Amino acid sequence: MQDKETTNPQQITESRAVPAKGRVVALDLGTRHIGVAVSDETQTIATADRTIERRNWKKTLAVVKDILGHFDAVALVIGLPYNFDGTESEMSSEARRLARNFSLSLDIPVILQDERMTSYEARRRLWERGVELKDTKRLVDSEAAAIILSDFLDSRTR
Repeated sequence: MQDKETTNPQQITESRAVPAKGRVVALDLGTRHIGVAVSDETQTIATADRTIERRNWKKTLAVVKDILGHFDAVALVIGLPYNFDGTESEMSSEARRLARNFSLSLDIPVILQDERMTSYEARRRLWERGVELKDTKRLVDSEAAAIILSDFLDSRTR
């Protein structure tokens, strides 16, 4: 990895730029943690993978690059948080900023995906599966990333 923050002139892309086959990784960006999910090769199933600690940009980029390399990912999807009424929030601009940084630093497409209510849905799914509250806190970010990724994959098949 280079010392520079950005190396690639690519911008945030549209979903049609994503190859039809190959794994896609999704991120649910939080202020302290980042949930990670990954698709299967056929881009049919989204699975929660892990939660990573959010650090400074260089460290976060290095961890995300390792994850993308491990899965040989063909695209990165980043959750874009909106308010309930559809307006953008303070976290929306942060997600856009990080998505732009990733798009400039990676050689794969970076796509923003609406993530309204994914944390609520993630908590509900974990509760329905009988996950204890103490474990829910640890798993909610990666489960939310799986919902973001599933929504993205579903939008491509419509």
